[in-house]
Amino acid sequence: MDIQLRRSYQALTLATLAFAACFSVWTLYSIIGIEVKERLGLSATEFGFLLAAPIFTGAIFRVPIGFMAEKVSCRNLFFWQMLLAVPPLFYLPHIETYSGYILIGFVLGLTGVSFTIGIRYVTDWFETKRQGFALGVFGAGNAGAAITLVLVPFIVDIFGWQQIGYAYGIGMIFMAVLFRLMAPEVNEYYQKQRDSHDMAFHMAPLKDLQVWRFGLYYYFVFGSFLALILWLPHYYVSAYELSLTQAMALTLLFVTSSSMVRAVGGWFADTYGARAVNWTAFWICMVCLFFLSYPPTTMIIHGVSKDVEVSFEVNVWLFTLLIFIIGIAQGFGRASVYKTIYDYYPHHMGSVGGIVAAIGALGGCTLPIMFGFAVDLIGVYSACFMLLYGVLATCMVVMYLALRAERHQKLVREAIANNFLEQD
Repeated sequence: MDIQLRRSYQALTLATLAFAACFSVWTLYSIIGIEVKERLGLSATEFGFLLAAPIFTGAIFRVPIGFMAEKVSCRNLFFWQMLLAVPPLFYLPHIETYSGYILIGFVLGLTGVSFTIGIRYVTDWFETKRQGFALGVFGAGNAGAAITLVLVPFIVDIFGWQQIGYAYGIGMIFMAVLFRLMAPEVNEYYQKQRDSHDMAFHMAPLKDLQVWRFGLYYYFVFGSFLALILWLPHYYVSAYELSLTQAMALTLLFVTSSSMVRAVGGWFADTYGARAVNWTAFWICMVCLFFLSYPPTTMIIHGVSKDVEVSFEVNVWLFTLLIFIIGIAQGFGRASVYKTIYDYYPHHMGSVGGIVAAIGALGGCTLPIMFGFAVDLIGVYSACFMLLYGVLATCMVVMYLALRAERHQKLVREAIANNFLEQD
């Protein structure tokens, strides 16, 4: 293995580990939020706002950080962003009010910008035909949520709830120092490429409608994935009356499988085309969400001689299987969306990637709030999946119309090129 290739894999490995560490902090409220909900007696809507707090700042700051990543060292940005999370983590054990958790959640949410920084950092190390694989491997850092699901119960059992912030703060310091010491800086060629473009160049693609369309796709494949990470432990405990340990174990299955398969999804996107992978992922999720949306139902059919009672319910094992399939499809979808972005905007991965990542992360922010509101309003736990079904249906309609418009424009261009209006 030559030196450049070795440095590429070293950069990818360390960026993925750093992203996983940041993602574990970003989703920390998915577990401690359950304890806070019980202690403070929160409603489902208030619980949704609590989960959304760190996701909100992680979403909106992805946009300015994406533009910043185009001009400055992503290696340095990554390092300082990790250190910035340490003070609020150390202060976390001292919070006693709902508003306090919301405010600290906003600060902890800055760890969510790590994805935008890492995407820009990784793309400089790999050639075009391997971008899908590289971005897929980096995206597997979503498994950082699994770190939270495993580590938090361990810390609680041994040291208690109050020590979670200290443990995570120490872990972030360690990861920041490791990344700073071992992650290589991008070579001078790519640094000169960055410096040669002004801000107008990086903002130019934002006028393209398809950038925002990609953001809508990512709103589902990443936003709903993130929302489910936050919501599933609570859902298992409330809808199926499982223990918190069981709920976290089943959520861990969803998170780990969906995150790890993202690298495979990147390879599929490289091999079979990102658009085909994305469309297939949407259809798989649509079928699964149809069944998950159906609430436990009992019907009484008045027969000739007696009444017949018919019951339908998605039990916990069927529910887990459907969630598992959705997670796999979302993993493929996340990889294919970013492969599509690179295919169209290879020199704008910071700006365009930042916008798309921000829209996706806003899904992780807004969907838990809407989940809580829907459950409080409709009164059934499966209302959250009804909502997701509607979001996905919107994405698929938009994608279908966009593909049809592209085919029409292609036919028009070909007709013009062949002078179809030219007369003898």
